[in-house]
Amino acid sequence: MPAVSVLIAARDAATTLPACLRSVQRQSLADWECVVVDDASTDQTRAIVDEFAHRDPRFRLLPTDLEGGEVVAHGVVTSRNLGLEQCRGKWIAILDADDWMHRERLRLQVGALQQHPWHAVGAWPRFFQGFGPGTARYQDWLRSMRSADDLWRQRFIEMPLAHPAMMLRADTLRRLGGYRDQGWPEDYDLFLRLCRLGTDALGVVPRVLHAWRVRPESLSRTSPAYTTQAFTRCRAAFLAADFLGPEHASFRLGGYGATGKALVKALATHGCHPHSIYEVHPRRIGRHIAAAPVHPWEALGPPAGPPLIVSVAGAAPRQRVRDFLLPRGWREGTDFVCAA
Repeated sequence: MPAVSVLIAARDAATTLPACLRSVQRQSLADWECVVVDDASTDQTRAIVDEFAHRDPRFRLLPTDLEGGEVVAHGVVTSRNLGLEQCRGKWIAILDADDWMHRERLRLQVGALQQHPWHAVGAWPRFFQGFGPGTARYQDWLRSMRSADDLWRQRFIEMPLAHPAMMLRADTLRRLGGYRDQGWPEDYDLFLRLCRLGTDALGVVPRVLHAWRVRPESLSRTSPAYTTQAFTRCRAAFLAADFLGPEHASFRLGGYGATGKALVKALATHGCHPHSIYEVHPRRIGRHIAAAPVHPWEALGPPAGPPLIVSVAGAAPRQRVRDFLLPRGWREGTDFVCAA
């Protein structure tokens, strides 16, 4: 049995797949298999995988239409779960068909999972081909993640690990039921379910080991499951279940800009409503928003009482909030969390 199963879900990926598979082939750790799930491609995707498999039996093609009949695309969630059923490795390395990885990625990530009790480990990405300022900021933020504690504290802001650079313990991924289609990003959903396993469930190798291609036709740009609203729904569902819980239907909210407003609306669908709001905007202070009184930050007392969700956009403003709360006895992750 191979140590690592590289899992790739591909659909019409003929233009990028050869470089992707060559990056697998040149890994310094040679004990791997690569399972490529072809999701009803209409281009040469299947032929390319067949060619690689003919030269190197570690590559395996898995068409999604194995049962015959009409060829219908199943989508990335079903494709990855079908591939997961066929993976034989102890560790599952995720890779997108339009990306490629550094030759040391598998070796370093396996070493990290052998050394630490993590269920999954990521690596830093390098975006290329057509990304803008927003993507550059996201790349810098991802590269600021250096520890399990960083990932835990930032889990409700954005996904702090590059999903196509993740390696997971196969038994953990199967125990969680693989990927889910909930109408929001399946990778963020998986990440937040992994976080339920503990504060040290995930780690990161702080090296650039993944080249992440940005294309207009990428799912993150075209699928309704990846919109800002979908991310907010996902975040709210896990905030309601994991941070607030049934005993905290009422919470304190820090910040009521665009992100705070959207989050309040999404949390309301889970029966969670703000007890009070803390703001810096002078025109909001003294008013009532969503039936909650608005106070200045200085009026925020000790952590006793409803938990606090800090919904402040930007890394620097969030850090200023942390600098205000932590010396006053607030514990991040227990008394308050930051959420975008």
